[in-house]
Amino acid sequence: MSGMTTGEAALDFPFLSLGLWLPLVVGLPLVLLAKNRNAIALGALGATVLQAAITILLTIRFDRQASGYQFVESADWIPALGISYKLGVDGISILMVLLTGILGPLVVGAGWLTIHRREREFFAALIVLQTAMLGVFIALDFILFYVFWELVLIPMYLLIGIWGHERRIYATIKFFLYTFAGSVLMLVAILALRLHTGTFDIEAIPAEMADASRVLQLWVFVAFFFAFAIKVPMFPFHTWLPDAHVEAPTAGSMVLAGVLLKMGAYGFLRFVLPMTPDAVDETRGLMIILSLAAIIYGALVAMVQPDLKKLVAYSSVSHMGFVTLGIFTATATGLDGAILQMLSHGLVSPALFFAVGVVYERTHTRQINELGGLASRMPIYAAIFGFFMLASLGLPMLSGFVGEFLVLVSAFEYAVPVGSIAALGVILAAAYMLWMYQRVVLGNVRNQAILQITDVGRIEIATFIGLAVLVVWIGILPDTFVQLISTATSSLVGQP
Repeated sequence: MSGMTTGEAALDFPFLSLGLWLPLVVGLPLVLLAKNRNAIALGALGATVLQAAITILLTIRFDRQASGYQFVESADWIPALGISYKLGVDGISILMVLLTGILGPLVVGAGWLTIHRREREFFAALIVLQTAMLGVFIALDFILFYVFWELVLIPMYLLIGIWGHERRIYATIKFFLYTFAGSVLMLVAILALRLHTGTFDIEAIPAEMADASRVLQLWVFVAFFFAFAIKVPMFPFHTWLPDAHVEAPTAGSMVLAGVLLKMGAYGFLRFVLPMTPDAVDETRGLMIILSLAAIIYGALVAMVQPDLKKLVAYSSVSHMGFVTLGIFTATATGLDGAILQMLSHGLVSPALFFAVGVVYERTHTRQINELGGLASRMPIYAAIFGFFMLASLGLPMLSGFVGEFLVLVSAFEYAVPVGSIAALGVILAAAYMLWMYQRVVLGNVRNQAILQITDVGRIEIATFIGLAVLVVWIGILPDTFVQLISTATSSLVGQP
């Protein structure tokens, strides 16, 4: 394997491969051979903690001033077809790698608390899912990328279908059919790129596409658009998401909101913008309209949801609308804001789903009108839930504010009406989040089961704290993360 020389970022040891395959090589045997429930969970936890440590090391050693890919590893895989095993990260992918690594142990912790049947298979599926998601963000060969992209579907399908709630079969089949349909179209786009450029190398294709015809770019854009818009999900391709979230177990919802949705936005950044720039210019208006529709529609529907988990699910549709809005303004500010919003949502939304799961495990209901007065019995939980609720609605000094602010700046630069409509989404988010919190946590107790419940335990608190530290860090010191991505985003839009 070969390493890319980029100052301090050059690491001779193949850390990307180590982080990618370690959970499978170490964690999967530990889970399959363990004798009891705690040993199974500890095996999965140990593997994901090691993976998280490697992603943190890579982020620390990442050269913020260098352009291009770093920590590159390359080896022949199927040379007759021009397919290689090639890995690497740049400013667009490094934060997604970090997010995937950090969420791993936290999702395992949530599963430890909430899964009480077929634990061995559950944690095995989580480990395969961790590997596949990380592979999506570090693969630099299109076929390798596609393998990881498709591999994600299998464990997620099982997590919802086996450990989900009452309508889990309907939700998991809907999830699979939507995302698989998009994947087929993406494969068509990949083959079209291969025929035009003669390579599957993701690093080389943008330059080879510089002389591509307008018609080719438009067709490739359309195929990629459906694949990535379904995964984000953009309006009106979002209908699978609320069902999947509501029926998924808590750990499944956390990983779905935390990482899987980011794969679609990552696809727009990694492939659509650099490989089909003319098509992006022609369709930018439509993409911005769809993004604004997601922001407003998601917020309005969230406001009237009777189910607490479905409210959080529709808030994801709204928040991911800010991500695609930032991407398609196609400015460095907008791209920085989109990536930071992806990171923030990847921390805050899993925390909110975990908070919903904590209540559901104790009361066996998610209906907002059956909750109320939780603060009287769970004061620590009330404070933690309030913290993440404020982060979600974009309170300054917390992570949700930074990404949305940068996206709004780019939106107003693009057109004042666009920025004004997006800003309305921020106001609506404050409305539905504060109203939800008032009904669920404050007020009088409306369910006698609440009188018997206990406050959050040590593992639950540790999970929340792990997410809260980064939420505060991003909110107070956003430049720590902007420096990681700014070189790549400026290069992507052609700025020096």
